[in-house]
Amino acid sequence: MLRLHALLVIFALIVVGCTTMPRDSEPDSSITSIKPAPLSPDISDGAPLRSILPEDVADAVPRPDPILSLGNKSPYTVLGKTYEIMDDHSGYRERGLASWYGTKFNGRHTSNGEVFDLYAATAAHKTLPIPSYVRVTNLSNGRSIVVRVNDRGPFHSDRLIDLSYGAAVKLGYMEQGTAEVEVEVLTLAGVDDRRGTPLGSYRFLQLGAFGSEASAQRLQQELESQVQAPVFVSPVEAGGNMLYRVRIGPLDSNEDLLALQDELQASGYSGAQLLP
Repeated sequence: MLRLHALLVIFALIVVGCTTMPRDSEPDSSITSIKPAPLSPDISDGAPLRSILPEDVADAVPRPDPILSLGNKSPYTVLGKTYEIMDDHSGYRERGLASWYGTKFNGRHTSNGEVFDLYAATAAHKTLPIPSYVRVTNLSNGRSIVVRVNDRGPFHSDRLIDLSYGAAVKLGYMEQGTAEVEVEVLTLAGVDDRRGTPLGSYRFLQLGAFGSEASAQRLQQELESQVQAPVFVSPVEAGGNMLYRVRIGPLDSNEDLLALQDELQASGYSGAQLLP
């Protein structure tokens, strides 16, 4: 009986592995200044040991983060094909095939330096500016999710977007591996396009932008007890309204910025953005 039980477990694992649709390839190093440790080619992608339910996955919360040069090199070439990042992505809506990626890339830097969390609502796209926020709808069941585009891919010609494992669970296609979806950009007021700014001038991190000054100040007070660098609130007018941006810095080098970004991610402050 024990031997039969073991064989059944192994068979179940094989079936699960066959039903996932791993991310086809990584972007080459030319599209990002972050160079993570190389992956062994025999490491396969797949689902994590801890499974989740669709209701466990929260939508990404859109915010007017600046569009920087990091992760937005244009044009760039992968697998012999050249892509150009959109100058204007407002009004973008497209239908196509969605895949997903998971454990192979979990904890690694995405194309704009953020840390990939396979449970979070994020995505990779070949030509949308990073970061962007899009609503993805599964056309077979009507389920939808808002995700943050912070990575490049997928580089199969027949695929439109690569979602995180968590987003695929939310949309109900994780086991099938792919699904026909509609991708629609959410247009936000107050987004600064700074793609012409070189990486070497980045000296700040932005943790969020709030319509309430009191909310920004509360986050400022939280961060001041956790980091050594100065934390300040920077007000800016956007679309006739005031936004209060919480920023950390200046720091001495990009290496210090990236180390602090990783530290904040580990402490639960996701989405810290590099700023000049």
